[in-house]
Amino acid sequence: MKVVGLTGGIGSGKTTIARIFEELGVPVYNSDVEAKKLMHSSKKIKKELVALFGEEAYLEDKLNRAFIANAVFKDEVALKKLNKIVHPEVRKHFLKWCREHKHPYVVQETALLFENQAQDFYDKIVLVTAPKELRIKRLLERDGSTEDEILARMKNQLEDEKKVPLADFVIENIVLEKTKRKVAEINDAILDFY
Repeated sequence: MKVVGLTGGIGSGKTTIARIFEELGVPVYNSDVEAKKLMHSSKKIKKELVALFGEEAYLEDKLNRAFIANAVFKDEVALKKLNKIVHPEVRKHFLKWCREHKHPYVVQETALLFENQAQDFYDKIVLVTAPKELRIKRLLERDGSTEDEILARMKNQLEDEKKVPLADFVIENIVLEKTKRKVAEINDAILDFY
């Protein structure tokens, strides 16, 4: 089975693209969603996060997401330590998940694919892009973040210009109908390739 990485900056529309792949019958693994689940359920992760951030990392045995987000988004060292704890567990979980699927390929949606130097793990990489102003607008509407918070998160991600040459396919996600056609073309190309 082949593994396709789906990545893009925050607000680019990765989740929309993932849903389109799913509509085409492709199994999709959302790394962010699964990481959050693992941060709640894994005793190993819990123990390491408490050691790193203190008892406040969990409130009433539930992940204190606001506290963790606040701790890492202005502290690159803390963010790297958090990723070193969570990413290997997500990778193990993903590989187990892959074994449950029989489709010719699966898609792993992951925001920090290039930032984590994980590109060699994938057979093909799909990069989702959108203009920065549109991404900010989407995020302001989606999760109520302030523009400053959004820009701080964007700083933790590589710029699209640096990612485009590293990707096998690029989807400029502005107009939904064009995006759907592009995903269908990419799906055909991947199936033809394998």
